[in-house]
Amino acid sequence: MDYSYIFRSAVPDYAKFASFGFEKRGDAYICKKSLPETGFYVKLLVKDEKFTAEVYESADDFPDSKYALFDVESANGSFVSQIRSQVQGIVEDFRRACFEISDLHEKYIHFLESEFNCKPDFPWAAPKNPGEAQSSFKSGRYDDAAVFRCPNQKWFALIMNITYKNLGFENDENVFVVNLKADKDHINEIIDKKSIFPAYHMNKKYWITVLLTGVTDFDRLCSLTKRSFELVNGKK
Repeated sequence: MDYSYIFRSAVPDYAKFASFGFEKRGDAYICKKSLPETGFYVKLLVKDEKFTAEVYESADDFPDSKYALFDVESANGSFVSQIRSQVQGIVEDFRRACFEISDLHEKYIHFLESEFNCKPDFPWAAPKNPGEAQSSFKSGRYDDAAVFRCPNQKWFALIMNITYKNLGFENDENVFVVNLKADKDHINEIIDKKSIFPAYHMNKKYWITVLLTGVTDFDRLCSLTKRSFELVNGKK
């Protein structure tokens, strides 16, 4: 199963990998962790910012066999759920121990408010008390979209809380992103599919989606936002 999304949510500190149990083999890092009370173990592989996990059944008399149901998304049941829960716990422990985690969305909102002298509005399912909506959104508890508008009332930044699966990763964990308008002739060179992706839920010819996590260069994010404002506000 692919857990590469953690490389989109935080910055790895490879010097700490050994302390978690990883061994470096060529250009890859490999680690095995037992799954308590199951007789199984998980093999973790990191290579070129791709992070995968495979589950095997330990056997004394036969070669270890891969537990195929772990990779079947439609498979359910108490045992496979237990296995997935344990593996997810190990993945989260790995991220906490060996990655630098930072969340840019509050810092980014402050930049938007100060740079463009505007406040967000919540066009979809806005709560009754706008002040409370803004406060809860900033603290990460408000899951609806927030829009920042130019003086012409067209939006230039759309902040959303979506899942990594919406960006093509095999994980349902939520992440804050922003949709920005970009020069259509340069979108292909702007997108790196690491922190900048084809636009989610908007026209991919004109818009991009940028992660609001520690993997995103904040200065680059601010520059892209200023250009979005110019394009939406009518400046060429």
